[in-house]
Amino acid sequence: MGCEIRVSEDGTKIEGNNCPRGKEYVIQEMTSPKRVLTTTVFIEKGLHPMLPVRSDGELPKELLGKCMKILAGVKVKAPVKRGDVIYENILGTGVNIVASRSMEEK
Repeated sequence: MGCEIRVSEDGTKIEGNNCPRGKEYVIQEMTSPKRVLTTTVFIEKGLHPMLPVRSDGELPKELLGKCMKILAGVKVKAPVKRGDVIYENILGTGVNIVASRSMEEK
C-alpha cells in the first residue's frame, strides 16, 4: 500500500497516512533518517575485482558519506561467503558491513 502523506511546515500535523506505519516513517524521516548502505569493496584473488557489500542494519543518513570513505580503502581476500562480516561496527554504530554474495578464489 502506498499513501501520499502531507506534513505541515512546522512538522506538527501529519495527514494522509493510511496506517500507523506511514506516520512512524514520516516522523523518523523528519527526525533521524536512516538507510541501508549498499556498495562494493576491492577483493584480492577473486573472480571479479569488486565484492558487493551491504550494511546489516540501517545507518544514520548523515554517516553514509563517512562510511563510503572508509569502505573505499577496504580490501578483502577471496574466498568470501555471502553474509561474512567485512567491516565490523562501522563508525561505532553497531552495524556491520557484510558480503552480499559469495566469491571464490580465482
